[in-house]
Amino acid sequence: MLEVKELACARGEQKLFSDLNFRLAGGELLQVQGENGRGKTTLLRTLCGFIQPLEGEIQWQGKSINELDEDYFANIVYLGHLNAIKDDLSALENLRVSSALSGSTISDSAAIAVLRRMGLRGRETFPVKLLSQGLRRRAALARLLINKAPLWILDEPLTALDVSAVGLMQEMIGEHLRNNGIVIFTTHQPLEVSGAVLRRLTLS
Repeated sequence: MLEVKELACARGEQKLFSDLNFRLAGGELLQVQGENGRGKTTLLRTLCGFIQPLEGEIQWQGKSINELDEDYFANIVYLGHLNAIKDDLSALENLRVSSALSGSTISDSAAIAVLRRMGLRGRETFPVKLLSQGLRRRAALARLLINKAPLWILDEPLTALDVSAVGLMQEMIGEHLRNNGIVIFTTHQPLEVSGAVLRRLTLS
């Protein structure tokens, strides 16, 4: 369970929001929304532990994430605006690196199966810099399928995706929720997950 208590965050000297409270259990889906500049990305990065809040506390399974430290980081996977993949490496090599960073290994056959599900059949060994923006995004999203972390924090995950990839992303989120995972996301595009109850948090 993720719980946010009396959270306040700022950007520079500007306070973005305060007195923020919510709780999420396994199988729950939360969309963070609000106008540009209201602090959506700041909130997501704070939930990841990348930014310290001005006030308040974030708890995972009843303990402060500051106390849990690396034990908390092992339970989250974050996907930001940038793909965070190395352009000179192939999609396959990038997936191996992501797997190693999460503390596990992945066989070539398993990695190729994941990349093919993401629509990269025939391009698994191409340098990522040769791929279109949409295919690069698919390569970045592939790491969601190999990471066992229960908490997904996704900042604009649908960026650069075509209709079929958006459908695949919705399917992946649905599977994660059915496996008792938690998903927090922002998006400027419609995202509908079959069978899931979507909660919304508006920053204003």
